[in-house]
Amino acid sequence: MNETFNTLNLNPQILKALDVLSYKTMTPIQQSSLPHILSGSDIIAQAKTGSGKTAAFALGLLNSLDLNKEAIHGLILCPTRELAEQVASETRKLASFLPNAKILTLCGGVHESIQEKSLQSHTHIAVGTPGRILRLLEKGALDISDLNVFTLDEADRMLDMGFTDEINEIFNFVPKKAQSLLFSATYPDNIKTLGQHILKKPKEIKVDTQDIDNKIIDVFYKVRKTQDKNNLLYKILSEYQPKNAIIFCRTKKETADVTDFLTGRNIFAGCLNGDLEQDERTEILTKFSNGSLSILVATDVAARGLDIANLEAVINHNMPSGADNYLHRIGRTGRAGKTGLAFSFYNQEEDFRLEEIEGLRGKECVIKNSDDLPYTKKYKKIPPMVTLYISGGKKNKLRPGDIVGALIGEANLKPEDIGDINIQPVFSFVAVKKAHANRAIKGLSAGRIKKKKYKVGLA
Repeated sequence: MNETFNTLNLNPQILKALDVLSYKTMTPIQQSSLPHILSGSDIIAQAKTGSGKTAAFALGLLNSLDLNKEAIHGLILCPTRELAEQVASETRKLASFLPNAKILTLCGGVHESIQEKSLQSHTHIAVGTPGRILRLLEKGALDISDLNVFTLDEADRMLDMGFTDEINEIFNFVPKKAQSLLFSATYPDNIKTLGQHILKKPKEIKVDTQDIDNKIIDVFYKVRKTQDKNNLLYKILSEYQPKNAIIFCRTKKETADVTDFLTGRNIFAGCLNGDLEQDERTEILTKFSNGSLSILVATDVAARGLDIANLEAVINHNMPSGADNYLHRIGRTGRAGKTGLAFSFYNQEEDFRLEEIEGLRGKECVIKNSDDLPYTKKYKKIPPMVTLYISGGKKNKLRPGDIVGALIGEANLKPEDIGDINIQPVFSFVAVKKAHANRAIKGLSAGRIKKKKYKVGLA
């Protein structure tokens, strides 16, 4: 049985935040790692997406935070800007009752001079991507000489993306006294090597994936090389009717082709691949995570670090390389005690991939004949939300409460009509229920947000 957070020696203000956030009991990774983190030990932990690892290292970091000390206490490295922003957002929520705790995101997509100016004020925790963090360190804009905790999140993804040299160079700036925490979804040899370099007598933690597997219904469909997988894909969507799903593809062209196929059938789908500019990535991910898109079609590289709450299905248009990567993909669904769906297409030459998966999981894969899938209905999942664009952001000192207040006061929306809010440096996105979109646009366009007028429209 999972223990409650009250069993740990946590700051009462952190426990208050956990209560407000309805974090009742610890997940297996939190229960296994937090006592070691709180005691100051280095750790190397294997934990899948959705296991609660962010809260594990964030709680340890916040609990040891000295708010009176004007120095960066914690540095968290993430593989992508999207994950860095998610980690920073969750850490801010957990720190909501710690007075004046400042968490700063340092990633590409924002001019370095803006971040350098932000670093001149009192910052407690920096969260960022290796490239940008290293540049700021080398320029002297980021000072971690008094750092207490150094954290690598999704370390395997960072190494896959070619950040090994950057991580090692960043580590040269980390004080020897600092505690180091390494979290990775998989545990290949290069992670072991990295751990040996940056960790001091680490506690090794590995969470059993069996509990995650039991919440995911996964099925494999054997396809012929000449078979139209898109039609099979549509059959799966029509049969199971997931409200949202991520479809993984191997190439950028394939993501575009699958997205065109789906949108041609009036399905609200978005494409995520390496050809997108950062603002386009932000918009697509925001729409999908806030319920304005039903389907996200992505490559592995583009989706690294992506963490979507309440994801109902994962579909592998192509099999991933390695059993660990397969578990990492499907682990995005079936979270928080809910049941998830996972479907995979493979051909005869990929039988060995299923054998690898069976060996890792200790159970046989469920294989079904694709010809047996019925086609009796259409896939008609209409997203409940739409995303509005607002021409102001952090530079204008906009906060989520300002946008919520304007939607309620100027557009007469109710709090339950308003969804996720994503504030970027120079623009913002807010999700509202589809039925109230026009009223929200008219109200915000005619009125003011924080005493100032902004352009507002559909993203």
